[in-house]
Amino acid sequence: MGHGQFLPTGCTGAYGEWNVMAARFRETKMKNPQEGQRLELECLHSNKDSSVFWFRQDRGGKLHFIVYISTLSQTTFQWNKKTSSQFEGSKQGNSYRLVVKNFREQDQGTYFCLNIINQELHFSSGQPAFFPVTTAAPPTTSTATNQSSQVTTEDISLLSPNPGTCQENTQSFCCDTVMWVNLSCACLLLLTAVAITISLCKRLNTDSSHKRVLMTSHPLL
Repeated sequence: MGHGQFLPTGCTGAYGEWNVMAARFRETKMKNPQEGQRLELECLHSNKDSSVFWFRQDRGGKLHFIVYISTLSQTTFQWNKKTSSQFEGSKQGNSYRLVVKNFREQDQGTYFCLNIINQELHFSSGQPAFFPVTTAAPPTTSTATNQSSQVTTEDISLLSPNPGTCQENTQSFCCDTVMWVNLSCACLLLLTAVAITISLCKRLNTDSSHKRVLMTSHPLL
């Protein structure tokens, strides 16, 4: 193993199972922390004679150092401070504990611990700590159906010449159609009658003129 090499959880190299670490919530039934609560985590280490660092990885992947806990349960926070207004650290047996006093939005991320053995970094498993995801409930089937029916009725009314129900518009259209058909038929019959009358009148006039010519050409003896 090379100098400064990063090892995965379990550290299955030359050190075997004696350097296994796992980060988790102390309250095992917890899934998502709430804003403002006191959040307690612990790093279980198979080797209780070791020191541990706590880190947080944010959504963007950036690492944030929180605290160093020695084998004697002495803590060192950021900027080499012994105490912190936001965090607490302690050690009890093989449990290296981290407390977030007031869990806020900027405290969300994945928490994990690591230690250094023979200049090699050994990381624990990560414990995600994010607010619960809230989703809006979809509309019920009956509500969606009523909205669809209302939109359809309004659309039909807007497209109709005279706004009203579909049945009224259909009846009006049928009545108008029948009226115009009847009127067209009457006009056609009238034009036919006029044409026939004109034709008969012309024929009668032609016959009368022909008789007059015959009588003029052949007077009575």
